[in-house]
Parts: sequence; C-alpha cells; structure tokens
Amino acid sequence: MEKEKKAYIDLDVWKEARALANDIYVATKSFPKDEVFGLTSQMRRCAVSIPSNIAEGCGRNYPKDSIQFFFIARGSIYELETQLYISFDQHYIDQLILKSTLVKLETTRKLLNGFIKYYQQLVK
Repeated sequence: MEKEKKAYIDLDVWKEARALANDIYVATKSFPKDEVFGLTSQMRRCAVSIPSNIAEGCGRNYPKDSIQFFFIARGSIYELETQLYISFDQHYIDQLILKSTLVKLETTRKLLNGFIKYYQQLVK
C-alpha cells in the first residue's frame, strides 16, 4: 500500500506562509487609504499567493507540475520582500515590523526551497 501524502495544511511550509500572509494583512491595515488599490492590495495578493500556490502544487498529480506552483510561490516571496522594503521607505511600516516580517519571510523561503528540493528528487 502506497504511503498517503501529507495534507498540505499539515506542512510547516504552508503553515509559515499562512502566518506570513496574516502578518501582511495586519501590517497593511494601517497603510494610507490612498494605497488601498496600490501597495496594500498588491502586498495582500502577493502574500495570499504564497500559501495558495503551495496548496495548489500539493494538489497536482505529478511532481513536475507541483514544482511549477512552488516556483510561483517562491517568486511571490521575492516580490513581497521588495514591497516590504518599499513600505518601509515610504514610512508605512517601522523598522521593527520590517525586521520581524523579513525573518518570517526568510523562514518561509528556506522551508519552500527545501520543499522544492524534495520534489525535484521525485522527478529524477
């Protein structure tokens, strides 16, 4: 009998990405109202994209398909990192929020890179 795959909601990488998304929602609540359709919206969509693409990748039947979604999630991590720096430059977040969010982002990135490597071994 084949070992059942772990549900994506049990994965540390998904849990960390979900927590990161929550932090972004909290941080962007205080952004100026004129950013609602700008940086606020872009950061939230980007943050939601990370756990969403991890989940979608886990739902694919073939590791090669899964990896593509994990790469999209990783791209969103880099995009969000840039948006955090821009938010700091615009004084929308302070240094404490920037640093703590970047730590969570880096943890998510490392977990995701390990997850991608695991799936790449399945393709070989």
